[in-house]
Amino acid sequence: MNEKITNRKIVIVNQASNYLTVGFCNSFYEKFEYVALVTGSIHVQGEKLDKGIEVTRINRWAERPAWKKMASYLLACLWIYVLLITKYRKYEVFFVSIPPMAYLLNLIVRNRFSIVIWDVYPDVFRITGMSESHWMYRNWANLNRRSFKKAFKLFTISERMADLVEQYIDREKLIIQPIWSIFQDEEKVPKSSNPFIHVHNLENKFIVQYSGNIGLTHKVELLIEIAEKLQDHSNIQFQIIGRGPRKPYLERLVKEKNLPNCQFLPFQSDEMFPYSLSAANLGVVILDSLTAKGSVPSKSYNLMSYGIPSLYIASSDSQLKVYTDRFNHARCFSEDELNLAVVFILEISRNKELQELLSHNAKLAAEQFKRPNADEFVRKYLAL
Repeated sequence: MNEKITNRKIVIVNQASNYLTVGFCNSFYEKFEYVALVTGSIHVQGEKLDKGIEVTRINRWAERPAWKKMASYLLACLWIYVLLITKYRKYEVFFVSIPPMAYLLNLIVRNRFSIVIWDVYPDVFRITGMSESHWMYRNWANLNRRSFKKAFKLFTISERMADLVEQYIDREKLIIQPIWSIFQDEEKVPKSSNPFIHVHNLENKFIVQYSGNIGLTHKVELLIEIAEKLQDHSNIQFQIIGRGPRKPYLERLVKEKNLPNCQFLPFQSDEMFPYSLSAANLGVVILDSLTAKGSVPSKSYNLMSYGIPSLYIASSDSQLKVYTDRFNHARCFSEDELNLAVVFILEISRNKELQELLSHNAKLAAEQFKRPNADEFVRKYLAL
């Protein structure tokens, strides 16, 4: 076993830590003797955080309402700043995700600071109608140029995201490194023994499933529009699993349209999640065309890992379209191609051979998004 690095210390920062953050921490701990995590919460999904990693708690992230979320972000930024100039002043910083503006602290702290660019701000604000001339957009963009130039290492998780980020920094400085799925092995549960299927009376249904956050960048109403076009096909069941600020609006929309083929469910427990995901015949990932370049939902990789064919609703310049063309495990349609999406759903629901082909290809694609990718982040971090 190689000796650990003792003359460098690193702290990973993420207000809401999940399996990805845990993976980063554990991979760094294989190389560094001193590894710390600053976080408001740790959601363990499979992999546990190594006990040798020091954890410092800050305030938890609040999902809604919007004012409470922003307040939690700002308080967390203050906490992180204080910790970086006191307890962790001699540590290198590896910033992961939340608060979304916290990476800008590298402009005022002396720590060696690296960033994993997950969602590209201020570009995400375009979904709200904010123009590039808006004072917040303009100033944040200027801060990005200064922050990214000062960063030690800059990671992005896809090629298309790098295309978007290079407006702020020379592409040569960007390191493209994909992330990984929660699920690492073939763990899909057969429908015949799946309790989720039995509890929700889904036997003999072709299930088209959206599972995840229902936020501003997820135009799930497009799936409801598709469901409306297919409401006469009783064998096709649409599921919307998750939470978010737009969920009440979507529930009202389904009620107004009186759609019997749409089912809403809350986020499933960690214990039930493998069963709910296994129930899907077709997984759905939706990205608003204004932000499609700057986002790759982690659910994309989870679907691949279970060999579940996917329906992507995203623009032609999205990373999801790149994956579709590369792996042939899914079909990708833009917002104005919903009729083609309808045709695809009908075709795959009737064609067992197509289901098996896309499923096989999804499993092959999943090999590109395994847990060793966390080790690749660390290897590239340490590379000269």
